[in-house]
Amino acid sequence: MHILVYLEERNGQIRKPSLEAITTAKSLGATKISAAIVAASTSAMVEQARGLDVAEVFVVDEPRLAEYSSHATAKALYQAVLKSGAEVIIMGATGRGKDLAPRLTVYFNADGGYVPDVTSFTTEDGKLVATHPIYAGKANAHIRVNVKYHVYTTRPNLWKASKDTPATPPTVTNVSATLEDKDFVEHTTAVTLSQGKLDVAEADIIVSGGRGMKGPEHWNLLEDLAGAFGAATGASRAVVDAGWRPHSEQVGQTGKTVSPSLYVAVGISGAVQHLAGMSSSKTIVAINKDPNAPIFNLVDYGIVGDIFEILPALTEEIKKIRAH
Repeated sequence: MHILVYLEERNGQIRKPSLEAITTAKSLGATKISAAIVAASTSAMVEQARGLDVAEVFVVDEPRLAEYSSHATAKALYQAVLKSGAEVIIMGATGRGKDLAPRLTVYFNADGGYVPDVTSFTTEDGKLVATHPIYAGKANAHIRVNVKYHVYTTRPNLWKASKDTPATPPTVTNVSATLEDKDFVEHTTAVTLSQGKLDVAEADIIVSGGRGMKGPEHWNLLEDLAGAFGAATGASRAVVDAGWRPHSEQVGQTGKTVSPSLYVAVGISGAVQHLAGMSSSKTIVAINKDPNAPIFNLVDYGIVGDIFEILPALTEEIKKIRAH
């Protein structure tokens, strides 16, 4: 089985979910693992890729992709896949991965199948079976792709990022993708990120707030706790809809799906759509004044009480512990 991993970049750096996808490929017993880079000014990424434990790196260096284009990237990646000979393609279930994977699959027509947001793999009769949560995380679908090309996106933080170095640096193969001007009709003109903040989709610890925070003016209490942990801050849909926090921090079915080692839910009641986005967290802690809040049915540890008294005290204790 030859697996190709799409290497996603941000500011010229290969993103963690792509490194996790390499680990996933290794766990599947691939006979060959390749990687693909599709971007503009790829030299920095290629140098990073030389240190990855893959056999070959297929590179499409396209100046017009200085501004990300869904159609152009998918078309170029399709040509890189054909050049590689791989039949299994894996990428992280990031915003870009979720955008790119189905577009790539379309190019394979009836020969391609796509499974999103995979949380685990097994084999059955020598074939891959992917687990994909459904019904807001209340059940799992086990999906086997019975056509030639398999495209999967894997949920971030469920596999460790590959840090193995190859015994022999991978071969770098340049791919001359055929792209037309019409492929660039839609493109990203700008990406704005909160400065100095971790992305909830990739964070190992997340502290999230809900309507129980009672307003954006109290968010500093939550950010102080996140700072003590070295964590990212998240938010429920109700908070984002109210304009208290940006959509980039929303955790849930219509926001980001996360799988951190520790998820702290503060003032979040536990609506189904929110639980769908964080139920695969390894350890879940909830702080809520309502002892009957649905979220307490899911947690490993629950604290019932006034969050405005608990947060400062908890923050101080975490600071003391981390100081030693």
